[in-house]
Parts: sequence; C-alpha cells; structure tokens
Amino acid sequence: MIKAAEGALKSIFSPTLKDNSLILTDEYSLSIAAAFKTALENLGCEVDIYTIDNKYRPLKDVPPELELLLPGKKMVLNILRAYSEEIPFRIKWIFKVEENKQIKMGHMPGITEEMMYGSVNVDFSLMMQTAEHIKSMMKNAETLHIATEEGTNILLGVKNRIFSSDVGIKEGEMCNLPCGEVYCAPLEDAANGVVVFNASIGDIGLLKHPLRVFVAEGKITKFESDDPELVKKITELTEVDDDAKIIGELGIGINPGAKITGNMLEDEKALGTAHIAFGNNEDFPGGGKNRSKIHRDYLFYRPNINVKYTNGETKTILRNGVILH
Repeated sequence: MIKAAEGALKSIFSPTLKDNSLILTDEYSLSIAAAFKTALENLGCEVDIYTIDNKYRPLKDVPPELELLLPGKKMVLNILRAYSEEIPFRIKWIFKVEENKQIKMGHMPGITEEMMYGSVNVDFSLMMQTAEHIKSMMKNAETLHIATEEGTNILLGVKNRIFSSDVGIKEGEMCNLPCGEVYCAPLEDAANGVVVFNASIGDIGLLKHPLRVFVAEGKITKFESDDPELVKKITELTEVDDDAKIIGELGIGINPGAKITGNMLEDEKALGTAHIAFGNNEDFPGGGKNRSKIHRDYLFYRPNINVKYTNGETKTILRNGVILH
C-alpha cells in the first residue's frame, strides 16, 4: 500500500520537500492513512493526522480543532469511511480547504485496502494520456447526445463548460483517489431526456434493477423502476433541497484497474462507464451553479456519446463504452 500511495502522490500531487500535509481519517481507515503518512514522509513531507472520534459521527459540521490544523498546509488527504449522512459535512470541509488556494486535496471517502492494491496501483501516465485525449475531443462542444442499448436517450448542454480530469492537479484543486475520470458541470437547465442507470448509485450501491430517471430542463421529473423500494429510497434521498434534483455532473470513467463493487468512489472511475450526478457542483471548473447540500452519482454501463460542436460538426467519441479516435 505504501508503494501505491507513493506512486499516486508523485503522479497526481507532485509533492515537494517539506510540504506540510494534513490527513483526515477515522478508526476504520487507519491502515490506509498510515500508508499515506509513511509515503509522504518518504517523500520528505511533514504530516499531521486528525482522527475523527467515532462517537461524534455522523459529523454535521467541521470540528474547530480540525480547522485549526489547516494553516500552513500544502496538501490535505481525506481518508475515511463514507457516511451518506456526512455529505453536508464533507462539502463544508471541501469548501473550507478550498478557501486556501495553495492546498492540493485528495478526497477518498470510502477508500479500501482492495482499492489500494488495484485501482490506486495503476499506470497514471497512461490515464493522463487518455484524459487529455477525451478533453481534446470535448473542446468547443455545444451539446452531448448520450444513448445506450438499455434505453438511455438524453441531450446535455455543455456550451462554454470546461471538461477536466482528476489525474494530476494544481494548487487549489481537488481530486479523488482512486482517480480516473473526465468530467464537467453541464448547463443546469439544458438536460432533457431519460437515463437508464444500471450499475450503481451513490449511498445505495449495486443495482439489482435498473433505475430510469426522466429529466426536463435539467431537473429530475420522475423515477421509474421494477424495484419500488429503490424508487422510494431514491425519492427520499433527493428531497434534501430543490437543487438536489438538478443535474450537476457528467463523468466518464478511464481507470482500467477500477472495479464495479457498489462503492461509488471506485465505481465512477471504471473504464467503459459514465455517470451523471445530481446536486452540488459549485467547486467544478467552468462555472457550476448548483448549490445543493448533496452531490449523488448515478452510474451506467456502455455509453454511446456523440458531440455536437459550436461550428455544427458532430463526432462520436464513445461507442458502447469504448473511447474512439
């Protein structure tokens, strides 16, 4: 795990000697936190660790003593178990860290030892090449038509929205580990159609039955599934606030080591998949405007993605999940 951590740190964060770092962790993730601490120290970085006391979970707000550790830090790694009830806390913490434009942040809610041996222990240079290739094909995109054999048929507006990747970040930016996606914040009022999600959903896990989500002018209008309990649960989860039903993200997985396990931290990075999130995207490059308290990802297999550019040209960039050109 130390070797995997060192490889990820060198490739994504490019730490320099004496970079002061902070690891936020909990009692469930101590072995992974220890691996990253050792890796950081091997790279010459100084490290503070804040361990969440389990008796205070789920956290709702940022603990004052945690906030006091931020000044002077150049890197923050969030290595902890993912509680759906803690999404508001995690968003507050992310915004608090991002107030310091010098900090590079690695966000890993739900990371496991299996991921450290698999989707974290990968060829980052190859993923960087893939990410740059997709981003180049998204330049001057106006709309994306996404379809699948299972029934997805949706049009997303993306004009003037920036496509980014999480494979390599600069000061003031954040990425997940495992990493491996190209993503953007689509126009919040320009998504229309239906998406059939058949892989997994954040805070729900693997799907036994597909979920059909109907979207009009960027907002969810209806859920359908052969699983009535799934419809009931996802309806409840999206009643947090009005913006929880507004589109927040399109992501394309590019990590060849990622597996679909029901853990969205890894699922959304899997090669051959795409995901759409509804909810907060304020911290996305390119002007996300969704201020929901939550951000929930919905994953589906084998997307076909066709791009229409501002000059009227069109190009298919994914066919059945395979990246073209």
